[in-house]
Amino acid sequence: MPCKPEELKHVPLFALLDDDETAILAAQVEVKHFAARQRIYKIGDPGKNAYVVMSGKIQVTTVDEDHQEVLLDQPGHGEFFGFASMLEESLHKTNAVAIDEAVCLEIDRNDIATLLSKKPLAGMDMLTVLGRQYHATQELVRLRAARNANELIDEEETFGERIADMVAKFGGSWTFIIAFAITLSVYTSINVFLRGKAWDPYPFILLNLFLSMLAAIQAPVIMMSQNRQDTKDRVRSELDFEVNVRSELEIQGLASKLNQLTDKIGDLDDLFRTAVRRDEK
Repeated sequence: MPCKPEELKHVPLFALLDDDETAILAAQVEVKHFAARQRIYKIGDPGKNAYVVMSGKIQVTTVDEDHQEVLLDQPGHGEFFGFASMLEESLHKTNAVAIDEAVCLEIDRNDIATLLSKKPLAGMDMLTVLGRQYHATQELVRLRAARNANELIDEEETFGERIADMVAKFGGSWTFIIAFAITLSVYTSINVFLRGKAWDPYPFILLNLFLSMLAAIQAPVIMMSQNRQDTKDRVRSELDFEVNVRSELEIQGLASKLNQLTDKIGDLDDLFRTAVRRDEK
């Protein structure tokens, strides 16, 4: 099924092509429809064709040394996959499966060669788009940040937990120790000075009652704060684990994408130079 030239204008890779270049390419490529969960190609298939997603979403995966499936990319509208194998005329090193119903443009090496032979400068336009995507990937890596564990914990804390934290924080400070020592000294001094008129004479039974009540209340509150600290540590460790796993997967995916982009840029540059030399002759 042929492709309409105006549809290529929505593809970033071909967005800089002029009308003549778009018309030439549209006459070469084909529109392919894939059902949900349909496999487009698998590892080891001949890399005859590459694809540009027009609608739907594709899942591109590979298998690592431990025979575990690794997600490399999920290209959406306007994004492409399979170009490295197509340009190299090598076997596919990834699996591509349609996540849902998808429409893709199928492009082979001859389609690009035909375009470059008729419009050599079209290669520079495609190289420009590839360069922008390369820089966008670098910017994504630079700005990537993990969630702040403290902010995540603070959002979920209750009023009682905040009170427990404040009590534990105050009870474990020099301010509390000094204030408590001064209060005890003043209390006992007054009762000793009043002698027979003291409301709590020596051995200060009322004071002991108050101290016992304070210890009985303070102990579980401090334990609540300690339990909350354990929860904080667990949340931080879980977030660290998630970040490490996500970072490993993203590094693998980005490394694969960067390698593919480098290969594509080099292959397109070779095609462009060949087309220029052919045009000069």
